[in-house]
Amino acid sequence: MTTSLQDGQSAVGRAAARDPPLSAQVCGAAQGRGDARDPAPAPWPPVRAFVPPADAPRGIAADRRKKKDLDVLEMPSIPNPFPELCCSPFTSVLSAGLFPKANSRKKQVIKVYSEDETSRALEVPSDITARDVCQLLILKNHYIDDHSWTLFEHLPHIGLERTIEDHELVIEVLSNWGMEEENKLYFRKNYAKYEFFKNPMYFFPEHMVSFATETNGEISPTQILQMFLSSSTYPEIHGFLHAKEQGKKSWKKIYFLLRRSGLYFSTKGTSKEPRHLQFFSEFGNSDIYMSLAGKKKHGAPTNYGFCFKPNKAGGPRDLKMLCAEEEQSRTCWVTAIRLLKYGMQLYQNYMHPYQGRSGCSSQSISPMKKGCLRLGTHGSPTASSQSSTTNMAIHRSQPWFHHKISRDEAQRLIIQQGLVDGVFLVRDSQSNPKTFVLSMSHGQKIKHFQIIPVEDEGEMFHTLDDGHTRFTDLIQLVEFYQLNKGVLPCKLKHYCARITL
Repeated sequence: MTTSLQDGQSAVGRAAARDPPLSAQVCGAAQGRGDARDPAPAPWPPVRAFVPPADAPRGIAADRRKKKDLDVLEMPSIPNPFPELCCSPFTSVLSAGLFPKANSRKKQVIKVYSEDETSRALEVPSDITARDVCQLLILKNHYIDDHSWTLFEHLPHIGLERTIEDHELVIEVLSNWGMEEENKLYFRKNYAKYEFFKNPMYFFPEHMVSFATETNGEISPTQILQMFLSSSTYPEIHGFLHAKEQGKKSWKKIYFLLRRSGLYFSTKGTSKEPRHLQFFSEFGNSDIYMSLAGKKKHGAPTNYGFCFKPNKAGGPRDLKMLCAEEEQSRTCWVTAIRLLKYGMQLYQNYMHPYQGRSGCSSQSISPMKKGCLRLGTHGSPTASSQSSTTNMAIHRSQPWFHHKISRDEAQRLIIQQGLVDGVFLVRDSQSNPKTFVLSMSHGQKIKHFQIIPVEDEGEMFHTLDDGHTRFTDLIQLVEFYQLNKGVLPCKLKHYCARITL
């Protein structure tokens, strides 16, 4: 058995105390290591007796050091239970876990605005998506997540805006902004974001859709949508658009054709022959934007403009401006381009909240409730003691009511939040101060209905149908038409509201 630590130390101490002759030390060491139980050591050379020279003390000291070294080598290694106490004074004893990892995600502060221009700063990681930012704002503000909350990229200097898709990285979007540009991120609802998956018949008019290959029988809007998501087949979107000529202020009406490879225009009428088609723009490295003030900023012939803008920062010269004759045509073009660019990713974004992976439950408590809230009992027929003035003013607390906004502003709000059937708001009438107007969307168009006050036996009522159906206040009227179509083209479904962050 190898010599233990205590045996080795006592042997060294006894040797130092007795100090025997050198020959006896060497022989004793050789005999002591000859234990049969230990591994056989290397044989020692035969020792001869000799007379130590004059410098013997120095030789004895050297042999003592050798013996000590040999004994120390034979001692078993014992791990140090406190290594941090034995480190160099110049070495830090802090654990490596206390330092940030090299591959940790970097964070950045972004600023998000609401429609009333209030804003909120958020510290987010570099790989956060638009959907994650919306989810964060929903949680922080205790909103109901009805899967219509959307992040928008707003470029005021060129009058453009676009929906940031749920899967897009927000920091990448910000990295494409110029240093001197006053661009903003907006957070609001967009009911039409995935409406084409629910009601494709409203998005692809028959006169704008054709097919590259012959089809048997009539193609339904649902089949058209499936073709957009397929990589083997695709429908073609075609029609006339106004295009802004590069480097000029003039616009020209041209026949365009949208295919999977990009957008083309015909140099000869409505011809689709390859020799007459010229490439206009691709959408792999470009984003599609809606024009907010096309007539004012770009001299567009209509208000239904859109454009292609390169992903990387560029000036107005890099924009490829287009405008349609009507909103339905613009919606068809923009929807088709989104589908061709993102394909199945859009469908996954649409299905994502409904698969239970969302971080916020739709049942969360929120100050903005689904539908309309009735405050107290003011929506029910009022008692004679209740003030009619109170009934007439209670609607001002409702999110669907917009005080003193113009007809154009009402249309802009509805378009921003999506031309989906049933999107509505109620506002004051500009032509008659004592009346109100119900503005709503139906069939990709915005319609306005006047709400007229009617007096009966000293009490005031509201009506949309010349007094046949009467309501004591606007809350009761809105709740009725949310449940019944009545004289309206469809039921009221989604209200336009201006939120505050």
